[in-house]
Amino acid sequence: MGRDVPAVAFSRDDRRNYREKVRQCLDVLAQMLREARFDFDRPRAGLEIELNLVDARGAPAMRNAEVLAAISEPDWATELGQFNVEINVEPQTLGGEGALLLENDVRARLNHAESRARGVGAHLVLIGILPTLREQDIGEGTLSANPRYRLLNEQIFAARGEDMHIRIEGVERLETHADSITPEAACTSVQLHMQVSPATFAAHWNAAQAIAGAQVAVAANSPYLFGRELHRETRIALFEQATDTRPDELKAQGVRPRVWFGERWITSVFDLFEENVRYFPALLPLCEDEDPREELASGRIPRLSELTLHNGTVYRWNRPVYAVADGTPHLRVENRVLPGGPTVLDVAANAAFYYGLMRVLPHAERPVWSRMSFTAAEDNLRAAARHGLDARLYWPGVGEVPAAELVLRRLLPLAHEGLALWGVDAAVADRLLGVVEGRCLTGRTGATWQVEKVRAVGGERHEALRAMTLAYIELMHTNEPVHTWPVSSS
Repeated sequence: MGRDVPAVAFSRDDRRNYREKVRQCLDVLAQMLREARFDFDRPRAGLEIELNLVDARGAPAMRNAEVLAAISEPDWATELGQFNVEINVEPQTLGGEGALLLENDVRARLNHAESRARGVGAHLVLIGILPTLREQDIGEGTLSANPRYRLLNEQIFAARGEDMHIRIEGVERLETHADSITPEAACTSVQLHMQVSPATFAAHWNAAQAIAGAQVAVAANSPYLFGRELHRETRIALFEQATDTRPDELKAQGVRPRVWFGERWITSVFDLFEENVRYFPALLPLCEDEDPREELASGRIPRLSELTLHNGTVYRWNRPVYAVADGTPHLRVENRVLPGGPTVLDVAANAAFYYGLMRVLPHAERPVWSRMSFTAAEDNLRAAARHGLDARLYWPGVGEVPAAELVLRRLLPLAHEGLALWGVDAAVADRLLGVVEGRCLTGRTGATWQVEKVRAVGGERHEALRAMTLAYIELMHTNEPVHTWPVSSS
């Protein structure tokens, strides 16, 4: 969840002071890593889940302030658009029936929130991109009231100097311009957190990068944007373009994008924070009073506020997180490639697939990233986002194979092994990973179901999207996995 910031105008002195403070924080982080001052691995799963709000007809409902007031729970928060909300699920253990308890806990929270939202004329939807969203629904006036989002909008456009150009070539073609970052609000995701030690952070981050394409292929749930059928996971391309601070000239010069896969395997978490400082100017140059060097010298744990705020404005698909909990610092890998939905069970299955792989791949004798290029991992993500389970993905030892074959033959056995090492009950692991297997065997993800349903409904596109969305919501509440959903209404 992003940090709240006040409404403020920035001066040149603010930016200079912030740059100096960020570099101080980076030096202190380096010292803390050398001195091994961090809390270590805990087998726990933490999630952030972003959702859309719709009205009774399936159209976006710009009511997140009313909905959050009705829910009135501290684990719920605003997101970028007025039709978005977010729930933060505290880290929980995975062992035994922990994964099942986590699924049940999320369902209970979402059901409670849905009952409260219904009271103010809104409904919650777990989906990557809301299919009924239209271009006229997106504009600066639909930003959430939190000053952080307006300030971020101002700073991105100040850096860019011109309107956003969004161009996505897929099954159909979308080309449009935007005068605010609100198209980003169309992207709703599930973010998975995993706490790791400094010594193993690089291995975990590299492994997460290597499997990003497979994750997206089996979980794709965003085929439509502004009425066009584009990619199976259109959210990837949209998020990259909707927060791009670079005009064409800076792109041609090789300036890095703020939504970034990266460009190399790493050897330390420090590599990522150092890249952030070296490549990206500040968007929100806000300084705190804390002197990180004095805090560390006095035996206290610095919060490194400027470094973490800056890190929050570089949108890596796998992001490093530094945080302090109960007076102890720790590091997390934040996995950001997954879309929301379709059901809580599907979300839990996607999480189990990820956490299972992340228990095995980082500890392999010959790690996967030592046997494939970084470019191949990025190409996998692009192919998976565009084609879903129909993508062809590269994997060491097998070459380029269909995504479903890679998952079934290589990755699912590893995920089963990993969940066993976490101590996950075998029946729970079989149920969750069986959902991923079912998608591969049927070829059906949330994205393919949406497309099949729209074609089955037929007629005018927006009305078909609306009918599909209403059917999706009804099936979402059954918690039956998406690969079992019927397409016909009979």
